[in-house]
Amino acid sequence: MKNKSNYFLLLAGGILFTFSCNQAPTDAELLQNLKSDVIYLAADDLGGRAIGTQGEQKAADYLAAEFEEAGLEPKGTDGFMQEFKVSKPTNPHEEALIGTDGEGVTGRNVIGFIDNKSENTIVIGAHFDHLGMGSEGSLHRGDSAIHNGADDNASGTAALVALAKILKHEEHKSNFLFIAFSGEENGLWGSNYFVKNPTIDLASVNYMINMDMVGRLNEEKTLAINGVGTSPSFVPALDLANADSLKLVTSESGVGPSDHTSFYLQDLPVLHFFTGQHEDYHKPTDDSELINYEGLLLVVKYIDRLIDQLDQEPKLAFTKTKDSSGDSPRFTVSLGVVPDYLYDGKGMRIDGVSEDKPGQAAGLMKGDVVIQMGDSTIVDMMSYMRALSSFQKGDETLIGYMRSGEKKEAKVVF
Repeated sequence: MKNKSNYFLLLAGGILFTFSCNQAPTDAELLQNLKSDVIYLAADDLGGRAIGTQGEQKAADYLAAEFEEAGLEPKGTDGFMQEFKVSKPTNPHEEALIGTDGEGVTGRNVIGFIDNKSENTIVIGAHFDHLGMGSEGSLHRGDSAIHNGADDNASGTAALVALAKILKHEEHKSNFLFIAFSGEENGLWGSNYFVKNPTIDLASVNYMINMDMVGRLNEEKTLAINGVGTSPSFVPALDLANADSLKLVTSESGVGPSDHTSFYLQDLPVLHFFTGQHEDYHKPTDDSELINYEGLLLVVKYIDRLIDQLDQEPKLAFTKTKDSSGDSPRFTVSLGVVPDYLYDGKGMRIDGVSEDKPGQAAGLMKGDVVIQMGDSTIVDMMSYMRALSSFQKGDETLIGYMRSGEKKEAKVVF
């Protein structure tokens, strides 16, 4: 863990001096802090940070210390902490009871505040929990192992801390509430609890920024931003803030499998930042040495510029969006591939192939772009899902795909 002191020591002429380190962090300092935060949070010592475990408690204590060092005010119910209890249902068809007083799993959100004496507050969040030893939610098929979750979501948590340190030294028209959520992996438990038990007036919230898996920026510097349709102010500001030539891939919906959804459902504008799916997702191999730290810094600096751009607006208007998952087709079979959610060309590009699944048996590989499935032409993710929904277990079909500019064909058995 890095030194938590706010002071440097200087020895000159045999005299010991101390002076405060109270300037805005440099890019080099931010980069080093991002690395040390991710390495600490994704270490084996924390055991995968599952809610209710000692590793989650250690991570929360670490983040509270980081918030304090950054100069944030505590804004939990006990200092920086907001504990909550969740009663897991015994019936799989029932939902968990969040905020119960009975027996259950205890988690904690870590909450800090920058008070700029404004009527409006910007919420910046990231979940810090992960899957522990795996169990439910894991895509690992071997023996039980620690799931360190470096990208998911030590990366977003480190970015949260970095933004706190940056924004503390900038002048803005809004206050800032920083929240590290727990229980996201179990069903957005921490963010769900917060919006129903807020430690500030939710009516004062201008918009919410969520960072979930922002540590694998690719060579094309592709950054996905979801929720851009939740306020008319978002889209014009996105390009104006893009000084680093990031390739922005956007979607409108405010609903998705991460904590911004809890805020969108309270009629608040939201943005979710994401650098893409990968083969290490929800596996023990999601480790700190695979993070693109320079790319993570680019994401942090982009969000900082975007906040500055949006600061020129009055309080943002909220717009309801079409739930992108609500009209998704239902399907009972899987090709066994990981789609590349950052791909914006024609077809569905494959970002990973699972073992012992139909895609692998058909010879499909990472980088292949599926353009045909049976009688259906595949032009994007939705057309791929619609085509997949028409098949049942045991069906056979021909798949057309592009590999290195060459069109190929393969038979798939579901």
